[in-house]
Amino acid sequence: MRWDAVVEFPKMKVAVATRDARVTGIKYLPLSTDSRDPGNELAERAVRQLERYRADPDTKFDLPLLIEGTEFQRRVWDAMCAIPRGRTLTYGEMARKLGGRNHEAARTVGQACGDNRLPIVIPCHRVVAADGIGGFSHTTEGYLIDAKRWLLMHEASADAFQLR
Repeated sequence: MRWDAVVEFPKMKVAVATRDARVTGIKYLPLSTDSRDPGNELAERAVRQLERYRADPDTKFDLPLLIEGTEFQRRVWDAMCAIPRGRTLTYGEMARKLGGRNHEAARTVGQACGDNRLPIVIPCHRVVAADGIGGFSHTTEGYLIDAKRWLLMHEASADAFQLR
């Protein structure tokens, strides 16, 4: 994919692709990736909104998006968007919310999370494993897991923590 902009975030770079006046992809890249100034007006708009999010996790995105996926993937992505900032659901909870009842349904939710082409805007990082952070973008180690941790901590609010 050709990136129209690449902006620095803690733990990662965030790349933006556009086509036909819509954002078609957002991807997390290693910090070693070169930054790239926006190549068009929409990429500039997306970068401004991403930078606002980087400073304030309550930022709302208002971008024209190209969302391509199966009906099930789209249902998962819609459900992700309904998870409030600072909260998470497990893959199993998400599967049950969508009508699935078994381990395979949770795995299918995980695949849909990994297939999300518009992370941050569609907050797949808010879906975690029952026993930990889970995977991210079809991987379970490296800078992408560090990125997921940063995103979750960035969105966590003081009221999300409880002493036991």
